[in-house]
Amino acid sequence: MKAAIIAETGTAPVYRDVDDPKAKADETIVNVTAAPISPIVRLRAVAPVSPAGDGLAVGVDGVGTDAGGRRVYFLFPKPPYGALAERTLVPSSMTVPVPDGMSDTIAAATATAGISSWVALTGRAPIEAGQTVLVTGANGSAGRLALQIARHLGAGRVIAVTRSTSALNGLPADHGIALDTAIAESELNESFRAGVDIVLDFTWGSVAERILSAATAGRGAPVGEPRLRYIVIGTIAGQEVPLAGYGLQSSGIELLGTGIGSVPIHDYLTAGEKLLHAAHRAGFSAPHEVRPLSEISSLWGISSHHRYVLQP
Repeated sequence: MKAAIIAETGTAPVYRDVDDPKAKADETIVNVTAAPISPIVRLRAVAPVSPAGDGLAVGVDGVGTDAGGRRVYFLFPKPPYGALAERTLVPSSMTVPVPDGMSDTIAAATATAGISSWVALTGRAPIEAGQTVLVTGANGSAGRLALQIARHLGAGRVIAVTRSTSALNGLPADHGIALDTAIAESELNESFRAGVDIVLDFTWGSVAERILSAATAGRGAPVGEPRLRYIVIGTIAGQEVPLAGYGLQSSGIELLGTGIGSVPIHDYLTAGEKLLHAAHRAGFSAPHEVRPLSEISSLWGISSHHRYVLQP
């Protein structure tokens, strides 16, 4: 069968022949129909490749048909197999059904982009009806979907934060803040003065530094500050942020993260099933482009902000 394999550390995946998987007890072979190139796929693909091995398989999730003919969404194939392949090997417990009437490519794009924000707003920081949610990196596939998920789960107001003014175009938000404008800081400060209950941060780094500065500015009311849950989901703008201790002491900020480790893997899978059903009913839009798996090498070097779903 064909699969995307990294043959040498630091190189792009190549499209090549590999051995077919063979299932043991409690495993299922999935005939893959759609699998995404997502940030976690790229992150895991930088692992060292043994010169004596067969290379590193690529892809962590996708959609396909299992041995019983069910259409399923699956997470974390068993090594040495990956999701970006014609077939892959998955623990039977790591699959959930895809709703009837939802295409395989839309299901793959929606799950990979939306699980993190769904988990954040239903588990890590359960949203209450009418609350305000601010989303950074809101023009990316995951950020755009987070705006829709927040609204679906009851947000009364959603705020989109992007790096540029043009990136705000068409976003499903009540208010947009572009960080490249002269009024960005005043808009951020005003938003937090008016009240933000949850931040979904897909960027961290320099963007988070500006958001946290606005969120802690002028705080320290004797009666106490309102609760603000700040959820770190991605780190595309940098791995580190300087934090002022007084800013945390004098505000209601609670810093949390969402990812495998802070959330059990099976909670992610359960969230994926709930998300897919909600997305199908509500008609969420998860921007993506469908391309053949055979183009993996050329697509790999294109900006990670663009979400591709590949079909074998």
